[in-house]
Amino acid sequence: MLVIKAGGSEGISLEAVCADVAELVHKGQQLVLVHGGSNETNIIAEKLGHPPRFVTSVSGYQSRRTDRETLAIFEMVYCGKINKSIVEQLQALGVNAVGLSGLDGRLLEGPRKRSLRIVEGGRRMVLHDDYTGKVKKVNVNLLRLLLDNGYLPVITPPAISNEHEAINVDGDRAAARIASALNAELLIILSNVPGLLRSFPDETTLIHRIDKAGIEEFVSHAQGRMRIKMLAATEALQDGVKRVILSDGRVRHPVRAALAGKGTLIE
Repeated sequence: MLVIKAGGSEGISLEAVCADVAELVHKGQQLVLVHGGSNETNIIAEKLGHPPRFVTSVSGYQSRRTDRETLAIFEMVYCGKINKSIVEQLQALGVNAVGLSGLDGRLLEGPRKRSLRIVEGGRRMVLHDDYTGKVKKVNVNLLRLLLDNGYLPVITPPAISNEHEAINVDGDRAAARIASALNAELLIILSNVPGLLRSFPDETTLIHRIDKAGIEEFVSHAQGRMRIKMLAATEALQDGVKRVILSDGRVRHPVRAALAGKGTLIE
């Protein structure tokens, strides 16, 4: 079992991801595709007059400020435009894909954060009207039902809260949860960098391999969104996934390249 997370940053080629995914499926590989949509969401939010705002938690992780209006834009882009575009491309490539959000069938479920402690302008603040959370439970029966009947699940946030609200959850960490729930051997996380860089943004400083036992010493090299990806990788390995590859989603054959050893391998 393979789980692939295709990020939503600028430069990532979803067409190339879909082509590689279709090739694997036609060879008999069972897999789940998880995707993001951050860059497109930013563009649409600007056009709608509700520009994106990003906040940094007291622990140093950056996330999208998700009020109710932002959540509606998020759902429109992630669940609508991007998810259905990927499904359309896969169908054209002969793959019977099914697009789902974490809301559908309570596929991704977890608690909504009742407050979010952030640091802004050197000051600590608390946000109370944020619709964010963390995936704690995956409806693995629904995924197995689809996979066992020849369908390819294409999954996107948001998730559903324990109180039945839509919540924005991190796609990388959601993919890690899905991978562990399915007992996947490998999780591939594709982004707009070659992998973990020792000296960001110098792409020649790529770290090629990390042993699980020594992962903590490499976390300090991660900057921006890569910190979340390293956290997702750590959680996946702790929950039984054997290998995680952080690789480049901008290349011609991103999945094929990751499987060939391009990127940062954590095992």
